[in-house]
Amino acid sequence: MKTLTIGILGGGQLARMTSYAALRFGFQVAIFERVANSPAAQLSQLNFVGAWHDEAKLAEFARVCRVITLENEFVDASVLHHLQSLGTPVYPTAETLACIQDKLVQKEVLHAAGVAVAPFQSIHSKADAQAFAEKHGYPFLLKARREGYDGYGNRTVRSEAEIEPAMIALGYPKRQLMAEAFVKFKAELATMVARNTQGEMVIYPVVETLQENHICKAVKAPAPFASDILEKAANVARKAITVVSGVGIFGVEMFLCEDGRVLVNELAPRPHNSGHYTIEACV
Repeated sequence: MKTLTIGILGGGQLARMTSYAALRFGFQVAIFERVANSPAAQLSQLNFVGAWHDEAKLAEFARVCRVITLENEFVDASVLHHLQSLGTPVYPTAETLACIQDKLVQKEVLHAAGVAVAPFQSIHSKADAQAFAEKHGYPFLLKARREGYDGYGNRTVRSEAEIEPAMIALGYPKRQLMAEAFVKFKAELATMVARNTQGEMVIYPVVETLQENHICKAVKAPAPFASDILEKAANVARKAITVVSGVGIFGVEMFLCEDGRVLVNELAPRPHNSGHYTIEACV
């Protein structure tokens, strides 16, 4: 019987933290991971090990779950489509994940909806990157479009001589790349947004994140800025999650620009490191 069982795709530290929260509320968790003995698997008797596209194993997993969620955005949206076709609700949905997991698509969707983002462009060659630099200047950021996190998918390009090494370091030509203009920001902000199937949202405090080598090292909660700035950031976050029809918990990273604008940097369809403080600090 599916009663009170939450399925989680992925079994790492985020799934483990989510499992702790679920267990406190009396839910069971089922873990689907590609390898055995994952961190989250230690908290559940319902463990499924297989490739993301193992349809037989996915069907077995779906049968024990009332609802399925994911640990991170590295599961391909097609896997979520398949699970949805089996009749088990999946949140965030495959459609939402498809809007987010490719960072170029994410920026295209947000920009088209009027959510402010930094100038960006798909990069298919060194010439594309050179043209982007001519238009937007150095430095600029090269990013892997998929499966980048904590700076591992980013390179700051400060001169033409750095373009090719940065592209190679990011896995070009096997990996698809994009470029983003460098933002002169006053601070980096973030928040967690929870949204349900009726479109109702709650938003955690807007925080300032302090980065070191692209990794979040400290969080100031709430961010030490005027209330109107924090409200502006909260509204930007709400709109961004509404645009992608998000259901679940989402991290929204933003830039507070020197001119007072708030730009969306990236969306994460999951618990986010800028929000881990909420485990102890928020009700």
